[in-house]
Amino acid sequence: MAAIGVGDTAPDFTLPDQDGTPVTLSAFRGEKVVVLYFYPKDETPGCTREACAFRDSHDAFAEAGAQVIGVSSDSVAAHDRFAKKYGLPFTLIADADGGVRAAYGVPKSMFGLLPGRVTYVIDRDGIVRHMFSSQANIGKHIDGALKVVEDLAAPVA
Repeated sequence: MAAIGVGDTAPDFTLPDQDGTPVTLSAFRGEKVVVLYFYPKDETPGCTREACAFRDSHDAFAEAGAQVIGVSSDSVAAHDRFAKKYGLPFTLIADADGGVRAAYGVPKSMFGLLPGRVTYVIDRDGIVRHMFSSQANIGKHIDGALKVVEDLAAPVA
């Protein structure tokens, strides 16, 4: 399947969060911008740095009207432990079978061994307005997404 890119409609999904509560992407339509970030695995060094960077920027995302959602194939229980251990104030969803990752066309990296790290900003109409893919440049995931979220929140002149 082709990767979802800027200008595409974000594929809808319903998956459990770290509390086991179903989260449906389309429920945010008309309400919030969604920062949907795919990452390889809870408790790994890069993924922990990324989650903590999103945590540290959470207030700025929330003030701009965005909901941050992290996605990996880890279980609900693993997400719960990860969120509690690092005080993550945002949603982590369990894509156990990789179906949502596949629907977005998130590539594998590191010689095809690791799931890729891709961040999408989805506007209130469900359209992808930003996409950034990099396994190593974690700061750009947060900084790039926040700039787009703030631009989307700015009043139209």
